Amino acid sequence: MITIENLEKELKSNNLKSLYLLYGEELFLLESSLKKIKALFGDCMKGINFISIDETNVGELIANIETPAFGYEKKLIIARNTGLFKKEGKRKNVELTKLKEKIASYLQENIKLINESIVLVWVEEGVDTKQELYQTMEQLGTICKFDVQKPIQVQKRIKAICNGYKVQIDDGTLRYFIECCGTNLQDGINEIRKLIEYVGENGKIQKEDMDQLTIKKLESIIFDLTDHLGKKEIAKALEVLKNLIYAKEPIPKILMTLYYHFKKLYFTKLAVKSNKDMIKSLSLKPNQTFLVTKYKMQANYFQEEELRDILQSLRDLDYHYKSGRIDLQVGLEAILCRYCS
Repeated sequence: MITIENLEKELKSNNLKSLYLLYGEELFLLESSLKKIKALFGDCMKGINFISIDETNVGELIANIETPAFGYEKKLIIARNTGLFKKEGKRKNVELTKLKEKIASYLQENIKLINESIVLVWVEEGVDTKQELYQTMEQLGTICKFDVQKPIQVQKRIKAICNGYKVQIDDGTLRYFIECCGTNLQDGINEIRKLIEYVGENGKIQKEDMDQLTIKKLESIIFDLTDHLGKKEIAKALEVLKNLIYAKEPIPKILMTLYYHFKKLYFTKLAVKSNKDMIKSLSLKPNQTFLVTKYKMQANYFQEEELRDILQSLRDLDYHYKSGRIDLQVGLEAILCRYCS
């Protein structure tokens, strides 16, 4: 198993291997590495020295490996979401199991041929590390798991992009950027490019620029709304809500997100009270741990009983809305006004 960073270094130094297995949730980095592999490979003529394989034609993989790439030194085969690396359920597919074993044996027996004439890249959503085909790839090829990046890793990549364009961004502003835009790299890169264009070469990105130009995640906006609610700033809280609705954010989704946000604030209150681990109590993923401080800060705005009341009010609103007794927007505004009074 190789890390994402080491795979990127290998590809940057033009070191192209013959067998790859790329999988995981961080699709932006995975697809970026795949593009680099294709670029290193060179010109691709579909059907001759470039073959696409998926679950519908994976049975033709061995035949494609053995067919010469007429007029070319090597052949690139990209096998995407073939289903061969998935963990099988209780009812095993006999034909699929036989195919897995056949391909694993073939790779082991013909690795010399593959190294001389083939670049085979498996691209999968998830894998079963205990199966024979995975272990064969581990023995013969390069495996890289693309995990969702942690905030510190995203910050490092965003900082590198800014440096590349000679644009400054300090650490505090960078953390605020992650809070606003989340840790999805594709979204983050799209937003930072917008900011880079705005401030220009030798410029400096400020928090105010983000507030004006970036598309904030709904979760980030809910944090803003809760800040106003905690500070009893009713006009600002209502403005945030109306801006969400104006941006065509579905009101039921706003209600659900608001409910789960206050549920986390309630759990934060209980965790602090009983001295429990905050990350486990809130079921935060590794790329969400930076939110602990914000949850703690916002939980301080409310008493435990207040949070219970807000949660109950949101549940009641959902029930009355579904039974046709109240307009959802009016109900949400009423709850905000009640807890800002």
